[in-house]
Amino acid sequence: MSTDTGPTDDALHAVKMAKKKAARDKIMATKEGDKGLIIVHTGAGKGKSSSGFGMIMRCVAHEMPCAVVQFIKGAWDTGERRLMEQHFADICQFYAMGEGFTWETQDRARDVAAAQAGWEKAKALIRDPEIRMVLLDEINIALRYDYLDVAEVVAFLTTEKPPLTHVVLTGRNAKDELIAVADLVTEMTLVKHPFRSGIKAQPGVEF
Repeated sequence: MSTDTGPTDDALHAVKMAKKKAARDKIMATKEGDKGLIIVHTGAGKGKSSSGFGMIMRCVAHEMPCAVVQFIKGAWDTGERRLMEQHFADICQFYAMGEGFTWETQDRARDVAAAQAGWEKAKALIRDPEIRMVLLDEINIALRYDYLDVAEVVAFLTTEKPPLTHVVLTGRNAKDELIAVADLVTEMTLVKHPFRSGIKAQPGVEF
């Protein structure tokens, strides 16, 4: 018969979690107020646009007016576009402004014109204080190829974005200037991808 009267694993766990909660509560006590965030999703890994659209769905669920401007996938019949246009058009404006990937268009002037048109639409949406979140899907690609001036984009976001508006910018190779002014930056890391194994993009996974 054991005579061990030491604390049980459950008791130790409860003490540990109580200390953790106290530390967390102390940190949270220093946080105050709401702020419209500049959010960047970048990196070689999959999930940048998917994460952005997850945030858009949260806005829809909270009945927060939101908008999407797609800078590359204009011709694609994507699941997110179908969902927003067919079921949530009253709360989420959706603009597919892209002309496709640069290797498909093979026309720099056309790509630049499409990116500029997308940026003009984006600015109008961001300026509207009723719209709480604007997703600029794949804008980092337009910035990477200098279809848009990153200095202009940064200046607009830091001087004209309404205080409570969130702006999400996705795409690989986010420019350093954009990262510097962002409030939240996530870099998706590629570990494995089925495309490298000969599997093409599939509905429900990539689009």
